Amino acid sequence: MTTDLIDLRAARTADCDALAGIHSEAWLGAYRGVLHGVDLQKLVTRRGTGWWRGALARGVDIKILSIADIPAGYATYGPCRLRNTGMAGEIYELYLKPEYQGLGFGRTLFENVRETLNARNMPSMAVQVLTANEPARAFYKAVGGKLAAKSWYRLGGRRLELSVYSWPQRRS
Repeated sequence: MTTDLIDLRAARTADCDALAGIHSEAWLGAYRGVLHGVDLQKLVTRRGTGWWRGALARGVDIKILSIADIPAGYATYGPCRLRNTGMAGEIYELYLKPEYQGLGFGRTLFENVRETLNARNMPSMAVQVLTANEPARAFYKAVGGKLAAKSWYRLGGRRLELSVYSWPQRRS
């Protein structure tokens, strides 16, 4: 029996159903009204259990956050894919189920992933977020992110603005 309330660990194949559920709940909560309903539902449907199994099989780094043994959130991360940012690492996704948001768990997951990237010799980091997702933008600002760039994404015939936040290497 564990007495730890919060568990942060690498995701395993047994977590794929939970990852699909977290993704679905978080995306529907975050993007309803931001993305067209049909587009949003397609994106959510594509990320079922099989997609997560494939991601783990491809070696995607996925960290899962559990609260009292209940999967509550996840982050995917690795080398920075965003050109011209000068950042070494990137958080590709960081999502919590809506009922766990605003309680400090996102910050805990974020800091843990940042430490993991730093330990892998990726001391600077970036994240890209839909500009229309105000709660996400506020979160990344609150954890020290600086708006570094803007870009665009096409989805369902719409042009969506993206904001890129960065965290330079921490000073010792």
